[in-house]
Amino acid sequence: MNKKTKTFPLPLSSVVGRSSFDKTRPSPADKKNYVSTQTAMQNKVAHSGLKDPVKKQTQLLQVGWNESNITRSARSMVERLAQSGIKDKVVLQAMQQIPRHLFLESGLWGQAYADIALPIGSHQTISKPSTVAKMIEALRTGMGTQPLNRILEIGTGCGYQAAILAKLGEEVYSIERIKALHELARRNLRPMRIANLRLQYGDGMKGLPQAAPFDGIILAAAGLQVPDALLDQLAIGGRLIAPVGDEKQKLQLIKRVAEREWESVILDDCYFVPLQQGTV
Repeated sequence: MNKKTKTFPLPLSSVVGRSSFDKTRPSPADKKNYVSTQTAMQNKVAHSGLKDPVKKQTQLLQVGWNESNITRSARSMVERLAQSGIKDKVVLQAMQQIPRHLFLESGLWGQAYADIALPIGSHQTISKPSTVAKMIEALRTGMGTQPLNRILEIGTGCGYQAAILAKLGEEVYSIERIKALHELARRNLRPMRIANLRLQYGDGMKGLPQAAPFDGIILAAAGLQVPDALLDQLAIGGRLIAPVGDEKQKLQLIKRVAEREWESVILDDCYFVPLQQGTV
């Protein structure tokens, strides 16, 4: 990895203030995770607009899924993430607890737990599970089992990553610039009743100064550089992870080491949709 230290001369902006499920002998934690997953799934179907119970069941059967299939698929996804090098057990546990298919159209449920990006509308995608895990693991480096105090996500999308972050932070704020996706995320997340997650419709490049500083900031879109407003809103000691670049993008981790000093490390190649300003 390449490491460099960069001092940003601009003045600061004003700111305010057991991962697997054993069918035969599940542990208490596994039982709790399983119930949480199934309850979220049932709530999602209940709020999907399909009032007829027969139609609800038909929708599940049409994609060849039942609750057992969903549990096995989520477990397999997490096992593959661990095999690929994700070591943070807290991240792996959170990703097993949040059912990815609930954030997708039912026609895509069969691909929900594969390591691929999938469309969510408005020319946007839900990131690959491995990308989500890698970015959040980097954000949590050195945290152990402790949660981050305050997290900001730029690019809510369908709400999947925000739901995972809410299991890893005391307070999570997520901004989406596309109104249709902001509303989609609200619909997806409403049945889960996540008390520590706040969704915001707005320009993510401006951040959320009224809630800053943030211990962690994560961007789900790539800019030519990280906006100064987001660097300013990062707490000293906090970490920001973002894809940076145009055609050739790099996943960059930035740590604020002093009031006017940031360190950056390049982690990997990546590909994300472009970071844009304003709202639509």
